[in-house]
Amino acid sequence: MRIYRLLLAGVVALGVLPPGQADGEVTETRTGTHLITLGTRGGPIPARDRAQSSNLWIVDGTYYLVDAGDGVLRRLTQAGASFRQIGQVFITHGHDDHTAGLGTLMSVAWDFQRHDPIAVYGPPGTVALVKGAIQYFTVNAEIRWAEGRRTPLEDVFVGHDVAPGVVYQDKNIQVSAVENTHFHIPEGSPYYGKYKSYAYRFQTPDRVIVFTGDTGPSDAVTELARNADTLVTEVGSSEDVKQVLIRNGTWQSMTAQQQAAFMRHEVEEHLTPDEVGKMAARAKVRTVILTHLLPTVDEHDDYERYAAEVKKSFSGQVVVAKDLMEF
Repeated sequence: MRIYRLLLAGVVALGVLPPGQADGEVTETRTGTHLITLGTRGGPIPARDRAQSSNLWIVDGTYYLVDAGDGVLRRLTQAGASFRQIGQVFITHGHDDHTAGLGTLMSVAWDFQRHDPIAVYGPPGTVALVKGAIQYFTVNAEIRWAEGRRTPLEDVFVGHDVAPGVVYQDKNIQVSAVENTHFHIPEGSPYYGKYKSYAYRFQTPDRVIVFTGDTGPSDAVTELARNADTLVTEVGSSEDVKQVLIRNGTWQSMTAQQQAAFMRHEVEEHLTPDEVGKMAARAKVRTVILTHLLPTVDEHDDYERYAAEVKKSFSGQVVVAKDLMEF
């Protein structure tokens, strides 16, 4: 059985950094398949101990990033992974807790002479997201032009709006996507049908890992996860989130209509531990990794009670992820 370990402070996933070597530089090429949960926080409320949603997928030394929430650049560095080696990024959906770190990651890679394109794949809106990041960091790029940076930003950062199905393939992996149930934008809205949310299946020669992204119960996601080695899934409690909003005063500032819409989103468009367990059992996966952990009133919540709930329906291994865990 694969060993799960937490990368402690001062220890890096890819080798010890020798004196004089910059943070984030890789000292060895790793063979096989590895997953590092860089950021495990769900939602836009910041946490002391968790960065927002992001995962690093390493296949025979090649890096693939799944989501890029706030803190992703720092977590890559703490994992000993060179941000300059990120070539493919897969965005599950456009919420800021999955995308807020993308622009910083791209800009700093460009600062340090990245010339090869960074391809960002995701649902409709991904192209606009990348163009917006380019625009935001254009001032920085123009200032650094005097320092010798000559590669235009738009030559390095390329967004791709992809449809469900096989969205990417190379010698290491095949990536497939399905639309999940995280969005219910009502008819009549100017944004109806414009945006989607995806789950991804990553297939390598030795492992299959499925990322649910943010979703409610979904037959499509369950089928995508069929017989996967690992299901990396969001999980949370709508009541826990409500109590956080009450404590910080946000709930009281919302209208009754806003409160009802918020709770509908939390109940219908996210997964409870019970729903995760039933989905994992139906899909016949081997291991469940719980991540995208929504806030609770306990700032240092270990969420282990969620694992116990999942195990009521699922007989495989269940792990509550922390930032910088390797699988």
